Amino acid sequence: MTSRVPLALTAGEPAGIGPDLCLAIAAQPRSEPLVCLADRELLGQRAAQLGLNCTLRDYAPGSVPSTAAHELTVLHLPLAAPCRAGQLDPRNGLQVVALIERAVDGCLSGEFAAMVTAPVQKSVINDAGIAFSGHTEHIAARVGTPHPVMMLVAGGLRVALATTHLPLRAVSDALSVAGLLQTLQTLQHDLQRHWRIARPRIAVCGLNPHAGEAGYLGDEEHRIIEPALHQARQLGIDAQGPYPADTLFVPRQLVGVDAVLAMYHDQGLPVLKHAGFGEAVNVTLGLPLVRTSVDHGTALSLAGSGGAEVGSFRAAIALAAAMAGHSP
Repeated sequence: MTSRVPLALTAGEPAGIGPDLCLAIAAQPRSEPLVCLADRELLGQRAAQLGLNCTLRDYAPGSVPSTAAHELTVLHLPLAAPCRAGQLDPRNGLQVVALIERAVDGCLSGEFAAMVTAPVQKSVINDAGIAFSGHTEHIAARVGTPHPVMMLVAGGLRVALATTHLPLRAVSDALSVAGLLQTLQTLQHDLQRHWRIARPRIAVCGLNPHAGEAGYLGDEEHRIIEPALHQARQLGIDAQGPYPADTLFVPRQLVGVDAVLAMYHDQGLPVLKHAGFGEAVNVTLGLPLVRTSVDHGTALSLAGSGGAEVGSFRAAIALAAAMAGHSP
């Protein structure tokens, strides 16, 4: 199916590399129609700082944005305060959140086919007085999805998370049989829907070293993970484990595996980012919309320098387009 409904790009933290990434994408011709949600003046200033020739065109809802090189269609949402590359300002935290929420609303209404988010600085949003733990959680709350699933993709490696942005000491308490079962159901559903995998094979990590060592190193495997896997298999989900995380990611162990479910953020993502950093994509599963993002942060020290790598952002756009039904 060919769709000319545009993708929404949110520029993210204005002091970071998000605006640089949007401008870098605009420098080349592209097949996907894109609308950049950002402060237009900021984009103009950053383009001048980077020495980029970019014509910024105002977004007209219902129109098909230009896909020509050196042109970028912009939905202007103004900053509260002037911004300099690399210098955070909590006064602009509300605008960063407004970019996300406008993109979400546009996706829900059919105005946008999908949203691709540049990185944000969680700390400065919280400094602005806005409770914010991450894109995944905020978008899910906005659309009323109680159980989103965060997954990163690098080539054929897909790693989903049972918990996301939590302190390590809170992870065990956050795990439950019902929660893990729901995560596995969402993971299977979206692998079938977006990746066309008829019966996904999911390998599940244990929480503790050696997957608990038969209870000597923790009981979460026996008490929570194993019952969840048993229930999942009864529902027809091919979920196996729990496996020790330190050996699960050995290549021969992943043969035939369509996705890995890790128990916490830094259990699975370091491996994936080692395998594909700069080209990996963050995907939020379980939403009534398509959302992808980059695999890195705001890189404040690189903002405005021309040194930001655009590979992950480009891959996120391509994956969002594919998931939304755009022709390649």
